[in-house]
Amino acid sequence: MLKLLVVFVLLAIVVSLFSGLWFLYQDRGSGARAVRALTWRVGLSIALFIVLLAGFRLGLIPGYSQ
Repeated sequence: MLKLLVVFVLLAIVVSLFSGLWFLYQDRGSGARAVRALTWRVGLSIALFIVLLAGFRLGLIPGYSQ
């Protein structure tokens, strides 16, 4: 379940990144759509980090052992 969530969020980050690039190209650098798309990308990246950290803390993601 956690793997599927991580993959979904990673795909959403990539889609947001490319939509920001697309809006930047379409609006010739003067639109707010690119900023909004890239803001979503940053928010999704932070959310992914928090999910991974919580998964590690709760034991859903095994730690590295030597």
